[in-house]
Amino acid sequence: MAEHTSSSITIEAAPADVMAVIADFARYPDWTGEVKEAEVLAADERGRAEQVRLVMDAGAIKDDQTLAYTWTGDHEVSWTLVKSQMLRSLDGSYLLKPADAGATEVTYRLTVDVKIPMLGMIKRKAEKVIIDRALAGLKKRVESGEK
Repeated sequence: MAEHTSSSITIEAAPADVMAVIADFARYPDWTGEVKEAEVLAADERGRAEQVRLVMDAGAIKDDQTLAYTWTGDHEVSWTLVKSQMLRSLDGSYLLKPADAGATEVTYRLTVDVKIPMLGMIKRKAEKVIIDRALAGLKKRVESGEK
C-alpha cells in the first residue's frame, strides 16, 4: 500500500465556509500557488464538481491533469487521478471537523506517484510542501472572508 502524507490546520470559520472555498474550483488560481487553471468538466445534481481539469505549475513539475471528486456529506471531499502527463496516481482528501469556538480543523491527505523515478523520501517531502502550502492558502482565503 502506498504511503500517504497528511497535515492539519485550524481555520477560524465554520466547516460550511471552509468547504465553500474548497468547492469553488474556479477561484483556485487566486489562492493556490500551483494551480494556474481550473475547469469543472462535470458536476453532480447539487452542483458539486465530479471531474475537474487542473493546469499545475509546481516548479520542476508542470502538469495538465484531470481529477475525479467524491463528496461525503458536507465535511469531506476526496479525489483520484483520471489522467495526467506527469503522474501515475494521485489520491487526496480534505476532512473537516468542527473545532472550538466555531473553528474548523482541516486535515489534508495526499498520496502521489510520479511517472519519473523519485526516491520515496523526496516524494514525501514534496507531498508535505504541497499540503502545507495548500492548507496555508486555504486558511488565508477563508479567514480573509473572500468568496
